[in-house]
Amino acid sequence: MAGPDLIRTLLYTVNNLLQQEKYKAALAVLKGFRNGAVYGAKIRAPHALVMTFLFRSGSLKDKFKAILKATYTHSRNLACFVFTYKGLQALQQKLQGKSLQSHSFLAACVGGWLVFGDNNNINSQINMYLLSRILFALSRLAVEKGFIPQPKHDPFPLFATLVWGIVLWLFEYYPHTLQPSLQSSMNYLYHDSNVWHDISDFLVYNKPRTAAQN
Repeated sequence: MAGPDLIRTLLYTVNNLLQQEKYKAALAVLKGFRNGAVYGAKIRAPHALVMTFLFRSGSLKDKFKAILKATYTHSRNLACFVFTYKGLQALQQKLQGKSLQSHSFLAACVGGWLVFGDNNNINSQINMYLLSRILFALSRLAVEKGFIPQPKHDPFPLFATLVWGIVLWLFEYYPHTLQPSLQSSMNYLYHDSNVWHDISDFLVYNKPRTAAQN
């Protein structure tokens, strides 16, 4: 009975600790680390699985190692960033006695520099993903604050026109400027579809099986 009693006592102690208001900021930082790790794994694992099996050559073992490495890197980086961001935010609030908008910006800048400043494929994808989102958000904020007038017509068709026009122009003539995963996707869609030898690599396979195995 000592075992179950010890577990119940431990759970009671931990749950009581979690309810303490004076530890809330520190506990929020720890849970932020946990949520960052879990979310990063959930996001990266399926993406890495699909991209690896679609475009990466090599043995099955090498592919799974690449998937695990990408998932771990994304999960670790996001966990470390959330930990850093929330920790610095709480520290600034404690030092100044109140929460300011600048706290969020400065904490995120430091976290971004420390965690996402390393120029690798994972960080590059995350940073570019965020860039597209903040450009949209800043445009909406500019309209909301009255810095630019409310468009009379939906600007999204023009946005789509420019995005696709520019990215295909870059792909066709300056592909080295694009991220490797985007190059692979576009090669598959636009260049590999120009080549076939018979019905097998026209409908069933993208390339002849001998070429795919090499």
